[in-house]
Amino acid sequence: MKTEQATTKYKRYDTTFKHSAVEHWMLSGKSARIIAGELGINEQSLHKWKQQFKALPAGQVAGTLEQLQAENRRLQRELHRMMQQRDILKKTLGIISEPPANGLSV
Repeated sequence: MKTEQATTKYKRYDTTFKHSAVEHWMLSGKSARIIAGELGINEQSLHKWKQQFKALPAGQVAGTLEQLQAENRRLQRELHRMMQQRDILKKTLGIISEPPANGLSV
């Protein structure tokens, strides 16, 4: 009788994904079980990653803070540009939809 061995393949996640998952968990206020379910990962992995990141030197966290600040600045510039485009479109719509000067409707 031949026995088949079950081959278990473990998923490997990169550091960025792990950090994002832990950060999402911490900021969401949801339980680890819910977040793990949303992300399709094991709840225990989430707890293990949290412990790993807790043990990191403070200098590595500063790099993440700088990245977040740069992303924030980029998003603020994009928001400003979008607001300008919105204002231009509003003005254009106002010009196009003005009634004719003679007061007659077309």
